Amino acid sequence: MPGKPENTASPNERKLNFWERIYLPEVLKGLGYSMGKFLKEPFVTMQYPEEPWYPPDVYRGRPVLVEEDGKPRCVSCNLCARACPPMAISMKSHDIGGPKEREPEWFEINMLRCIYCGFCEEVCPEEAIVMSKEFDMTFQDRDEAIFGMDRLLMPKERLKDRLDWLATERNRQYGKEVDFRRDNNRHSLRERPFLRHLAEEHAEEA
Repeated sequence: MPGKPENTASPNERKLNFWERIYLPEVLKGLGYSMGKFLKEPFVTMQYPEEPWYPPDVYRGRPVLVEEDGKPRCVSCNLCARACPPMAISMKSHDIGGPKEREPEWFEINMLRCIYCGFCEEVCPEEAIVMSKEFDMTFQDRDEAIFGMDRLLMPKERLKDRLDWLATERNRQYGKEVDFRRDNNRHSLRERPFLRHLAEEHAEEA
């Protein structure tokens, strides 16, 4: 026969009285709080989609790539793909001329996998991928949910609100404790003296 259930209560655990054991007073407290909110605060229903909603700058919509001077700002460092928890980001890099040295040959985000966590935006050293204000997306099949660069690139001017918010909220030390210059991000490893010295030695050996 089954024995008496073991008492797992700790010696200093508080004992509940009758009313606390039936939970009825706590339920009534919760209902009273909800009714107080209904009576004091106006209850507004937005008639969406006839009445559009404009999210605040802090809102995390679908991630997009920043287009600057007609080209993606991305330097294809692959940090966003590594930081993405559901592994929704994939890309392929290729070398280019100029100070950037690399940019994505193709860049894809599976919007069915994306959880809008903003990790890609957090780790990007160039602020090349940011969370936009777009939230209403529908797909007829799974292939439509895979966004390439043609659907991810967005001009920097359209993302000014988000970029300004990042500059004030995420990068508060810039201009205060740290003198930040955006042109510092545009550098070339080919111009480093030690790399140039290694290249010369390799040319001599060849």
